[in-house]
Amino acid sequence: MSENVKTTLRYYGISPWEIEVLYGYLNARFTIIQDEIEADDENFVSSLDIDIPLQFNEEFFQWFDFKRWEQIKAVFREMKRRRGSGNALKIVINFSGKPKIVFRIDIENKQWFDNALEKIDFVLELLPYHLDPKKIPSDISKITYKFNSETIRWRPATASSKNKKYTFTGDTWNEIT
Repeated sequence: MSENVKTTLRYYGISPWEIEVLYGYLNARFTIIQDEIEADDENFVSSLDIDIPLQFNEEFFQWFDFKRWEQIKAVFREMKRRRGSGNALKIVINFSGKPKIVFRIDIENKQWFDNALEKIDFVLELLPYHLDPKKIPSDISKITYKFNSETIRWRPATASSKNKKYTFTGDTWNEIT
């Protein structure tokens, strides 16, 4: 993979120190575009949205380096710790690919937040099952994952195609009308 891959950081309510540390870790592999935006979700004091223009797979983690990935997760944990409990921090990580894989971390409890960060990597093992063409609606372009504190795992939450949106409940996809 080329080391001149561009990534975008869109954020509000994130300290210059936090952005600088993230920038340092990401800059080793990406050209970074920073976009400090106005608050767009009144439920959160801080928000960070990262576009990773690569597919969520084992090759990404080998290329990016597992140690660097762990360091980024440590920064996210520290960001949550600094903000305390409640809906203080929302992190959205967007991986390109077919379909696009999105992780939304917006958990109030710090322990569950940390647990969610640790388990993102485990979704790699479940992805072939989740993306089985017999199990997902056709022509899906994006799947969003949310961490379920009751089952203590990442679950597909929503999916979308060009013209339709779906929600995942139980073990089935249901079209949103």
